[in-house]
Amino acid sequence: MKVEIWSDVTCTHCYTAKHKFENALAQFKDNDKIDVVWKSFELAPGFKTDATKYLPEFLATLQGISLKQTTDMINHLTNVVKEVGLVYHLDKAIPANSFNAHRVSHLAKSRHLQSEAEERLFKAYFTEGQNIDDIPTLIRLATEIGLDAAEVKNMLESTRYADEVRQDIDEARQAGVTSIPYFVFNEKTSVSGARETGAYLEILEKTFSQWQLEGQKPVSVISDGQSCKIGEDCI
Repeated sequence: MKVEIWSDVTCTHCYTAKHKFENALAQFKDNDKIDVVWKSFELAPGFKTDATKYLPEFLATLQGISLKQTTDMINHLTNVVKEVGLVYHLDKAIPANSFNAHRVSHLAKSRHLQSEAEERLFKAYFTEGQNIDDIPTLIRLATEIGLDAAEVKNMLESTRYADEVRQDIDEARQAGVTSIPYFVFNEKTSVSGARETGAYLEILEKTFSQWQLEGQKPVSVISDGQSCKIGEDCI
């Protein structure tokens, strides 16, 4: 059964949702029959990366608030994600355009390494303060998960997988998706926003049962959870 996840590697709630969903998948007895596909989504289309700035300063300017207010928000989120086992160092995160990172994810998908690529890119952005729009950085991150450096370099220096990224984004737009994470289970059941592990497990069990029954009528379930929206800050 296919599970599609629209996400952006600069989306705070997408990273926590990834870990909660994977925890649910680990508990699901038929997890070997689940095909997880990561789909591209841009929270800031056309955004120009500026490696001289860090996220606190960027958010303060974007929202028109003080640096202290931004720091307080970041500290709160950092404490929240610890419950999922994640470590955020948003004080050194570099706001970056994610289009090239999405292209790397598509290349990784062709080599059956997409989940590994998503995890590595998330960690690079949220924990390590790496520029996920920098080509040498992306090449190094990709080789760490087993991709070929020359192939990644050639891809990034071309337009390869750009159409695939745009197609994912168009699919989301046509479905009316404006915030992420956005899950679609078995092309029928959609879940908007991050959920808890137990909720993901329940949805997996329900949709898998429906998938096993031929002729099952489509079921659509929309759940609102924590999410990041286009053009808004993601804290």
